[in-house]
Amino acid sequence: MAYIEGGWPGSNPKDAAYFEQVRGVQLRHAKIAAFGATCRKGARPEEDENLKALVDAQTPVCTVVGKTSMLHVVDVLQTTAEENLRMIRESVAYLKSLGKEVVYDAEHFFDGAKLDFEYAFETLRAASDGGADVVVLCDTNGGSLPWEVADFVVKARDAFPTVHFGIHTHNDGELAVANTLAAVQAGAIHVQGTINGYGERCGNANLCSIIPDLMLKMGYDCVPDTNLRTLARLSWTVAEVCNLAPDQHLAYVGRSAFAHKGGIHVAAIRRNVDSYQHIDPSLVGNEMRVLISDLSGRGNVMSKAEEFGLDISSAAAAKVLDEIKSLEHTGYVFEGAEASVAIRVLRASPEYTPVFSLVDFTCIVENRRGRGDLAEAMVKIEMDGDIVHTAAEGNGPVNALDLALRKALIPRYPQVRDFQLADYKVRILDGANGTGAMTRVLIDTQNHNRRWSTVGAGTNIIIASWLALVDSIEYGVLLTNGARQARQPQ
Repeated sequence: MAYIEGGWPGSNPKDAAYFEQVRGVQLRHAKIAAFGATCRKGARPEEDENLKALVDAQTPVCTVVGKTSMLHVVDVLQTTAEENLRMIRESVAYLKSLGKEVVYDAEHFFDGAKLDFEYAFETLRAASDGGADVVVLCDTNGGSLPWEVADFVVKARDAFPTVHFGIHTHNDGELAVANTLAAVQAGAIHVQGTINGYGERCGNANLCSIIPDLMLKMGYDCVPDTNLRTLARLSWTVAEVCNLAPDQHLAYVGRSAFAHKGGIHVAAIRRNVDSYQHIDPSLVGNEMRVLISDLSGRGNVMSKAEEFGLDISSAAAAKVLDEIKSLEHTGYVFEGAEASVAIRVLRASPEYTPVFSLVDFTCIVENRRGRGDLAEAMVKIEMDGDIVHTAAEGNGPVNALDLALRKALIPRYPQVRDFQLADYKVRILDGANGTGAMTRVLIDTQNHNRRWSTVGAGTNIIIASWLALVDSIEYGVLLTNGARQARQPQ
């Protein structure tokens, strides 16, 4: 059974509104849970405002958190050990009497057990006596180690053989996933976590790693296989909703999870794709990628050419590779700019005709009294033997160049009008040289349904930006023209 813990209904209006709206959602595979704490010291559960808010949320499941550690009982709650046990037992029993499924979170269990083993286990007994359906052992501070977690889970199961135990971990020691797997192996049957590991401090246990680990490595049946194949998309969607950049290096779901760069790696996977992959990426909705850098071999370039539908010779691949290695030596980085790789592979084909070629450009930046800043660019390009000369003003030199180039191309390639600058990043590579430093520019461009990245580098930031801009526009035109050799970078 899957659970969605929707928040703390008594804590703020937003969470309360969530529970009102979610009542009308028909869920097929999950139950909604409302989260809250046990009743306050000296209060009866039926009179406690926090528990009233849990009941008013009208969810089938309530998650109740209580104190396990004597440090928190004495210093945080400022009550007695006996009163804390009463709060746990009576709060759980009250919610059970209302027909709720109750998940009890034993906060700071592992730290509490190390501090006072007997009392920590008494709190588990109080939750069990109250009728908790699941008792979750929480590594709230995230400092436990896998063998400690496994040991305490075994001891808890031995002490309470009829209780169903769960695990809740944080990632402060970079062990949230490992600790969760250790707990499951030791007998926990309920796992708490978040998509992408989002959570306070260093985060919670990452379900995007835990689910495939349990299913593909440990043989547990967690979700249908068809759902597992949507895991990468789920990860990216949640990142977008949270307005966070997806972590490309996440296990299983990150874009780099099945990316291959080293020449010997790529040479091997061209012979047998399983030689450098621990699973088939499609099982989690991801895909294999071949990267090109100064560590690459000809196989990297040939694999990339195949992605774009090209059949280039070994000699042509070697030429492209030599160019890329030379450019990376000057400051380029192609790992995050695969459209720039694609253009270089395309240009290596004897049949390739450039979308346009530069004749010259001029860029002027002025600051005039009474008018302020002014940036103007003039661009002259050649297309199919015709010379097109345009000019444009912008809020900066790169913007002016972009507008002038677009003005020249749009009459022949109207799709350029839909290209949007999604991101523009500048990196100074040798700051010791001050304003004369080598500069790397990365441009992300997108249209209605695709996004691609290009790179340029040089000591002149305008030239570096122009080089990245040209790659971006040229690739985008080929892509939207549906050219066979301009497939979207994978």
